[in-house]
Order: sequence, then structure tokens, then C-alpha cells
Amino acid sequence: MTQILGDFIDLDTGGSSDFLMINFSAASVPLQQRWRNNGLSADFLADYLSTFFPGEDDDSLTRKSEIKDGVNFVTNELLENAMKFNFPEKYPVRLYMELQEDKIMLYVTNCIDPRAIETWKHELNRVLTEDTHELFLEQVMKNDTTNNSDSGLGYLSMINDWNAKLAWKFESIPDDINVQQVTVMVQLPI
Repeated sequence: MTQILGDFIDLDTGGSSDFLMINFSAASVPLQQRWRNNGLSADFLADYLSTFFPGEDDDSLTRKSEIKDGVNFVTNELLENAMKFNFPEKYPVRLYMELQEDKIMLYVTNCIDPRAIETWKHELNRVLTEDTHELFLEQVMKNDTTNNSDSGLGYLSMINDWNAKLAWKFESIPDDINVQQVTVMVQLPI
């Protein structure tokens, strides 16, 4: 069974645009070491993408820097969430980045515990239907009063700070009925 939240655009790796795909083995190293690797991967993708935006004048350099910062932030957030919530760890985390004429498409796929899906979908529906600036303030205040390791601010920051459009696709894994796969899609305008 497949369920979509938001305006999800399926991957099209047969197109003529530039893209990059990376698979991560979530079980290969402990979570703390993966945090560092997530940052290095986000830096790499941002640097790689910046090569497609030549120009040495001030406007070009500013635009290139903004795009690079946005890709770095969004990729790091997506990878951290995917690694943190990947269940079970035997399944890889996949990252796909595509450069289109007017946007950058980022997709991160990981498996999740089906017992957490309904609560998560409720929160995601709030992100899609409510004022994200108000949700951000609500979450900051909630985090300030609780000792919560899941801050809930990443998606909201992507939307509020980087003008990102997000969507999610939930799918069953054919060979394992106890696991669900989720793909988070982020569109960053350029």
C-alpha cells in the first residue's frame, strides 16, 4: 500500500537532468559516527552542486553561496532524520539529488517502524496544512519545557528558511510486512 502526503513528484532517473544517487549502510557504524558522516555527505553534495553555478560577479557568488547553504542544511537534516529513525538498520538509506532548470530535487528514503507511522503522519499533516511559522514557535516552546531529543524543527526550518516544498511517500516493503519505507521529497527553488 502506498500513501502520499503533500505534492509528491516521483523520481525520474531516465530524464536528461543532472543527478546523483548515494546509498548509505545505516548499520555499518554507530549512530554518533554517522552524524559526522552526514555532515560530510551534505558538504560534498553542496560542493558538487555548486559547480553547476559558474560566475565570479558578486550576484553570482551570492546566489551560489545561498544555494550551497540551502542544499547543505536540507541534506544534513534529511540524512540525520533518516539515520536516526531507520528501522531496522539492515535496510540502507538512499539519497537522490537532481538539478532541474528552476529547482533542486532531494529525495531520502529509509525504512521506519510501522508503529510510529500514524503519529508521524499526524505531525506531517500539520506541517502541510498549518502556519509553519506558528508551528515553529510552538515547537521551540515545547522543546524548551521538555527534554525532547526529537526537536521537530528540521522540516519547519526547511520550509520557513529555505522556501522548500516537502512531500512524503509511504510504501510497504514487499518482502517484509513489518517494515514501511518512507521517501521524503524536498524541492528547493533556485
